[in-house]
Amino acid sequence: MTDSKQSQLLSIATHQTHLGDISLHQTALITLENGLGDYRGNKNRKTAITLISKKSWEIACKESAANLDWTQRRAQLLIDDIEFSDEDIGRKIAIGKVILQINQETDPCQLMDKLHQGLKHALTPNWRGGARCEVLQGGWIEVGDAVRWLD
Repeated sequence: MTDSKQSQLLSIATHQTHLGDISLHQTALITLENGLGDYRGNKNRKTAITLISKKSWEIACKESAANLDWTQRRAQLLIDDIEFSDEDIGRKIAIGKVILQINQETDPCQLMDKLHQGLKHALTPNWRGGARCEVLQGGWIEVGDAVRWLD
């Protein structure tokens, strides 16, 4: 994250079933028990929330010549000005009053190439596919909330 700019939450998306319809939200409640209460949060508490960097998504789309909305990645939270890496495992990130811990990379799956050939490959380097997180402190989030590292 650059020091000169405040990073923020740009969008919130959920889906209730694997490959189900995506819903966008202005606000959402994140809980310790099941994240955003959607398909992802009900699977595994250690990876209940998925983050994707707007910058990383745009780089991958440009590299693969794809013109796709970020929701096609099926991540839950779109943030700006932060990119993820191996060094981020175990780090804590705050979105508004919610605290998340990054536990692993979100590896791109074959669905990405079904959307656009070459997108999976473009999402593979440098954690471009995003990060999976555990909820350490729940609460309400809202598009526009500040996003910041806690360490």
